[in-house]
Amino acid sequence: MKYTISGKNIEVTEGLKAAIKDKLGKLERYFTPDTEVVVTLSVEKERQKIEVTIPVKGNIIRSEQVSNDMYVSIDLVEEVIERQLRKYKEKIIAKHQEGGNFKKEFIEKESEPLEEVKIIRTKHFDMKPMYPEDACVQMELLGHSFFVFNNAETEEINVVYKRKGNTYGLMEPEF
Repeated sequence: MKYTISGKNIEVTEGLKAAIKDKLGKLERYFTPDTEVVVTLSVEKERQKIEVTIPVKGNIIRSEQVSNDMYVSIDLVEEVIERQLRKYKEKIIAKHQEGGNFKKEFIEKESEPLEEVKIIRTKHFDMKPMYPEDACVQMELLGHSFFVFNNAETEEINVVYKRKGNTYGLMEPEF
């Protein structure tokens, strides 16, 4: 795998590079040698964050982990990506797609069954048109981390969500 490692507010030492390549190197069994891995390390106060992005045939395998120790964050990100890879593999097999950057052995190898997704509750609610800012206020009042609403400006279904750092995001459909 080809690594691109960068840092924001942190010097990327040889020790950190070695830890990243050692930990993420465990993922090499899944990918072809020309697979690119983009790693960004950042520090904000006590928060040691690592972001890993691996583009794979029209999709992205990505994880962002935060802890008070960069080496712990590196350990966490590898576990999450490995879990994502197993799920992505099931998706490829289910759709009989070509594997792209994945090694043939990984795709063909029998996998452990994934936990079945079960919907245990269904909610019905009235969708009155509102502006994204109003939807954020409503989300806060409900104490939720996201809120689905009918956007009064576009007349489309949108989602607002709470981001790290007490900021908000808006999801809009793209056609």
